[in-house]
Amino acid sequence: MRMIPVFLALITFPGLALAYVGPGLGAGVVGVVVGLIASVFLALFALFWYPIKRLAKRRKAKTSAVEAPATTTADAHEKQRPAP
Repeated sequence: MRMIPVFLALITFPGLALAYVGPGLGAGVVGVVVGLIASVFLALFALFWYPIKRLAKRRKAKTSAVEAPATTTADAHEKQRPAP
């Protein structure tokens, strides 16, 4: 419990730490932030893209089924049988 006031004092007065933030650390922080933002964006994209993709496939299948004439099973077997 005694460490909480010390921790709060260090956070409140960061000038006392005299820490050097060089270009390597700055680039690392930028990389981590960009990576986190990109991962959240890609997760949301995947969450919405795949249901939309499935819906589009269903619609395409329905429209192609309506436009294409129905074939009987006998017709399907004749198409698969090789010509003599």
